[in-house]
Amino acid sequence: MSRSPEAVPVTVVIPTIGRLEPLRRCLESLALSDPPPAEILVVDQSHDPAIEAAVVEFAGGRARVVSSDGVGVARARNDGLRAATHDVVLVTDDDCTVPPGWVSTGERLAAAYPGAIVTGKVLPVGDPRAVPSTKDDPSPRDLSGERRGGWLFGNNMVLPRTAVLELGGFDERFGPEEAAEDNEFCYRWLKTHHVLRYEPALAVDHHDWRSPDDLERLYVRYARGEGFFYAKHLRRGDLRMLRFVARDLVWAARGVASGVVKRRQSWTDSRRGILRGMPRGFVAGWRAYGKER
Repeated sequence: MSRSPEAVPVTVVIPTIGRLEPLRRCLESLALSDPPPAEILVVDQSHDPAIEAAVVEFAGGRARVVSSDGVGVARARNDGLRAATHDVVLVTDDDCTVPPGWVSTGERLAAAYPGAIVTGKVLPVGDPRAVPSTKDDPSPRDLSGERRGGWLFGNNMVLPRTAVLELGGFDERFGPEEAAEDNEFCYRWLKTHHVLRYEPALAVDHHDWRSPDDLERLYVRYARGEGFFYAKHLRRGDLRMLRFVARDLVWAARGVASGVVKRRQSWTDSRRGILRGMPRGFVAGWRAYGKER
C-alpha cells in the first residue's frame, strides 16, 4: 500500500454490507481529505466483488478491503480494529460523508486526549426526520463521569485501538437484529473509568436513504438492541439497568401519546419502536448471557 509523506498516521475504518453507492460517496469524500489518512479499511461482510472494485477506484491507493466473515457491525468494527496498522482509528459508516478536515481533526483530538474516545456531530443530509442517529450539540463535553450509553456515535468515532481491544471491543453477540452495540460499549467504557469526549469540531454528514418502512424496522432494532444490552448487564448484577428500562418505558408512552395527539407518523419517532423491540431484545439477551453462568 502506498503512502505519501504528508499522510496522517491514522487508520479509517468503514464497515459495509454491500451498500455500493453510499460507500462510493463515502470514499469520494475521504479522497478529498486534506491531509489524507495513511490507511483506509473497508470492512466488507457482503463479499461482493463490486466493493473491491469501488475501493480500488477511490482513495489514492490507501484503501483496502478487509473481508469479515461474521455478521453485524460489532464484528465489522472489531475486524477493522484488529486489522488497523495505526493505534488511532477513525470510524464512520458507509452512509456517511466526511468533510476534508475530518481526518486531521480526529488526529488532533487524539493527540489532545491520549487514550480517550472522541465522538462528535452527526448532521442530517436530506429530510431530518428520515435520518437516524444524529447529533448537533454545539458544546464540547467531557462525559467521563457518566454511567450510561447513548453518547458514543458509531458513525463518528476516534478510537484508541489498543485500549478498545483490551476492553474486549464491541460485543459481537449483538447481531444484525440488535442495533445497540455502540451504546453497550459506551456504557462499558465509561463504567471502567475511561475517558469519553464529545467534540463538535469532529463532524460527519449522515445521508437520508431509508424508506419509512426501513426506518420503522430500524427503530425496532434499536429498541431490541437496548433490551439486549440491559439484559446483559442485569444478568451480571448491575441494577442500574432497571432505571434504564423504566426510562425507556416512559419514552415509549410519550411516543405513543405524541402519535395520537400530534398525529405524528411512526417512522418519524424512534420511541415508537420501543414496545415492539425492547421486550424481545431483553428476553433474547437474558437467554444469551444466561449461558455465561
